[in-house]
Amino acid sequence: MSDDALIEGRGLRFAYADGSPEVVRGAGVRVVRGRLSALVGANGSGKSTIIRLLAGLLKPSAGEVLLGGVPLARVPARERARRVAYVPQGVSTVFPFTALEVVLTGRSPYTTRLRFETARDLDAARAALAAVDATHLEARPVTELSGGERQLVALARALAQEPECLLLDEPSAALDLKHRAGLIRHLRRLRDSQGMTALVVTHDLTLLDPDFDCVYAVRLGEVAAEGPPSEVLRDDVLAEVYGDEHVRARRAFGRTFVWSEV
Repeated sequence: MSDDALIEGRGLRFAYADGSPEVVRGAGVRVVRGRLSALVGANGSGKSTIIRLLAGLLKPSAGEVLLGGVPLARVPARERARRVAYVPQGVSTVFPFTALEVVLTGRSPYTTRLRFETARDLDAARAALAAVDATHLEARPVTELSGGERQLVALARALAQEPECLLLDEPSAALDLKHRAGLIRHLRRLRDSQGMTALVVTHDLTLLDPDFDCVYAVRLGEVAAEGPPSEVLRDDVLAEVYGDEHVRARRAFGRTFVWSEV
């Protein structure tokens, strides 16, 4: 795997309103090519804001975001859409499009206003649905799907973009155990077979070891620790990050288990 960053946030600072406290305070994150990375931390620590800054949805008040070494603001929107796909948490819609129609919108960076989707686009959309075990949802209106099913469709839409990098904000929050594990397996396969890069915001710490390459632990808008899961998913680090002295982490059966003692 290469050691250069596909997306890099340097000294990022951000507040949602003038005069309000900063949500992100000098955070630095390197999303290295061909690696799976995770952002973890307590609720309100700034994880979702950081990933939105990296996606270009928010503009930092200080610091900069680079895409392939180029300032994100200088990268044309169409090129950015072909290279980076972002999936927010809590995806919702009010229009009764079918799941396939929603996933096909992920092909928009490759089409023009005057061109309909091609057979290649349909194949990519159906392959993306299959990748997240959601082929059976193809013809169903998304307004009739459960929260977890809508999240699968949103993930498939991102995969249909065929990006270099996936930015996923709590993608497993509404998923059952089968689909949570399936998501991680698919990300691992994409990394190993295609060199896919991904940054995932998650609270599922047990899913990170051994499949992820790097974990960024965020506390109060700053990166408090970073490194392989074995170095970050430790009692002392997590107790500080979560502000909970009862956090425990133990490695067994090839992975790390994390819990808080009652």
